[in-house]
Amino acid sequence: MQRALDEARIALEAGEVPVGAIVVCKDRIISRAHNLTETLTDVTAHAEMQAITSAANALGGKYLPDCTLYVTVEPCTMCAGAIGWAQIKRIVYGCDDEKRGYHKYAPHALHPKATVTGGVMEAACKELMQQFFKTLR
Repeated sequence: MQRALDEARIALEAGEVPVGAIVVCKDRIISRAHNLTETLTDVTAHAEMQAITSAANALGGKYLPDCTLYVTVEPCTMCAGAIGWAQIKRIVYGCDDEKRGYHKYAPHALHPKATVTGGVMEAACKELMQQFFKTLR
């Protein structure tokens, strides 16, 4: 999760919502990403989407069943759908997204065999988000 937080800090410095994601396969980081929605002017350029695409390219296939996704904030419904389609078996996230998180809107979007662990380094992940939104107000 620390590497995902590093990515989130890069997003923060670039004026992006500070979300970072890492995909690990067989104890090796195969992709790392952060939000690029402002940079790319693309609402789908979430950290998870970027990390999934990069991981699929690294492994040469669209399915990631042997992978773990670490992300600093609970995935939204769009990202949860992509995580499900990619068949990622384990998702680890930092803090909940009470407004847009998949638990609220699409609790069954992930692959049925996927396991989810939330609250990992929650305080640090939440602090980054609060810092970002405080500067907008």
